[in-house]
Parts: sequence; structure tokens; C-alpha cells
Amino acid sequence: MHKELRVAAYAVCVRDGRMLLARWVARDGTRRWTLPGGGMEHGEDPYDTVVREAEEETGYTVEPVALLGLDSLTRVYPRPLGTHADFHGLRIVYEGRVTGGELRHETGGSTDRAAWHPLDAVPGLQRVGLVDVGLRLWRERPAAGRVAPQDGTAAVPGTTHTE
Repeated sequence: MHKELRVAAYAVCVRDGRMLLARWVARDGTRRWTLPGGGMEHGEDPYDTVVREAEEETGYTVEPVALLGLDSLTRVYPRPLGTHADFHGLRIVYEGRVTGGELRHETGGSTDRAAWHPLDAVPGLQRVGLVDVGLRLWRERPAAGRVAPQDGTAAVPGTTHTE
């Protein structure tokens, strides 16, 4: 089985009781809200990754102000020709502060919208599990940088975001 490792960095940006999210578009066209961020390029520092990705997806300059924690997930998914991949995602989650730029939507990327959502409305959004992980890290600020799973699994339920 083919093994894949993806390291990514994301920002939890909360301002005036609202959370900044980007809408991820899956290959099948499904759209779900996610944290601004994405995959690291070879040789790139995670700090620089989250700054670059947040700007690409939202138009904002985001300054990482605190490392909130790490999230790790694994899953197996089908690949072409009947094979499967053993995927491992490592997500580095920062608290981010918007320092400049203007809200805009990404064109030609993995997201199609960016918006601020009231914190109390986030649970009702179609979202990836990473949003819940990020909010828990932001609220709980665990010393070990990891939130306890809510259902006994290795990751928070619904965490399947792999863009």
C-alpha cells in the first residue's frame, strides 16, 4: 500500500466573536468550510506556510501569534487502478491575527470563498473536522498542544480534510 505524508499549517483567526474560514472544494465538488491554511512546500517553514496559505485563500495578511497545537490523522483511501493509499496528515495549528489585506476569495485554488462566521454559528456550518479541532485548541489551549478525542478515536470525528 502506498504511504502518503502531508504536513500542513493552519490559522485560527477569531475577531469580534467571529471566525475566519475558507470554503474548501473537494474533488467531487463537495464544499465545506475549513481553517485558512494548507500544505507545506518542501523546505518551507510552517510559520511561512500559514502566512502564505492564509493570504492565498482569504486575501489577508495573517500573523501567527501562538502555536496552539498539532493534530494528526490517518485514513486509507482508494487510488486509481484499484490500489489504496495509507494517508497520514500532520496539521500544525496556529492562532492567527489579521494584520492587513482585504477579504477576497481565492481563484484557481483549493478554496472558492472566504468569510467571517459568528462563533456560535460555526457548529451549524458544513465544515471539515479540522475546524472543530482548531476551535478546541483555541479555547482550551492544552499544555501538550493536543485536544483529547471526543469519541475515543485518534482524531476528532469528521476529520477528513486532505486538500
